[in-house]
Amino acid sequence: MTNKDLAMGGQAVIEGVMMKSPGLIVTSVRKPTGEIVSRVVPYLAVTKRYRILGLPVVRGGITLFEQLYHGINSLTFSAEVASAEEGKPKEAKGWTSSLWAALTVILALGVGLLLFFYVPLIIAGRTVSAGSGGVKESILFNLVDGVVRLVIFFLYLGALSMWKEMRKVFEYHGAEHKSIHAYEHGETLSIENVKKYTTRHPRCGTSFLLVVMVVSIIVFVFTGRPHNIQERLLRLLVVPVIAGLSYEVIKLAGKYREGFLMKALSAPGLAVQRFTTREPSDAQIEVALEALRQAVGPEVEASHVGSN
Repeated sequence: MTNKDLAMGGQAVIEGVMMKSPGLIVTSVRKPTGEIVSRVVPYLAVTKRYRILGLPVVRGGITLFEQLYHGINSLTFSAEVASAEEGKPKEAKGWTSSLWAALTVILALGVGLLLFFYVPLIIAGRTVSAGSGGVKESILFNLVDGVVRLVIFFLYLGALSMWKEMRKVFEYHGAEHKSIHAYEHGETLSIENVKKYTTRHPRCGTSFLLVVMVVSIIVFVFTGRPHNIQERLLRLLVVPVIAGLSYEVIKLAGKYREGFLMKALSAPGLAVQRFTTREPSDAQIEVALEALRQAVGPEVEASHVGSN
């Protein structure tokens, strides 16, 4: 493992990869001309700026929303670069760019809540007959609700995996994971070293979403069965707690990945990543390494980076 406690994260974007270190967000994208263009943005997590927001469980929900915001910003940048025929991409500036990213986050959250929160509630309500409202009914209702949510999740991933246009994004996703694996194992950051690692990583967002689905089943059992629109909406107040608990599980899985228990807990999430990662080409790994090298900074880079 590396001798630096520098947690790396990232995501695939259009024709590229975003890498996030504790101090920087770097998005590297290959232009149609073949050149790799990178955007480097200073970054300090909200959970680091305000101690109370960095408390266990609390930090999970905050981090989820923050990463969604930065992820969409990186996607917007990558789309501009990948579609530019010549010259430098024209980035949106100032408050208009921030407003667009914020509105996109709100829309994404709204669609996600509708698809993965409200629809399962409606289906469960029509499946489980209302009775005394006791513990058994609560458990049955929330089990059906959770299973429906999982089914929708897997159908969603299956549909994405069959979408030809998404294949390249999944390949860059694999390049991101393989590069981070090499870095975490203290390897010289060369294409050949990166290629030997797996495309699956325990801290992946796909694994996080699966953990959220499972944790929600457990947590919602204690909230009982909602009987009207007000009670259904009140369940939204529990969502940050679910995100927070899931975040802690993922962090533990990444920190103690070699332990038997963590391997067992991580296995379902790693299996799901077969839908969202593909083996990348050397050129795609090159883009991921470019983002990673800039994200780790010159001090760490000196001990990790070698020639390709």
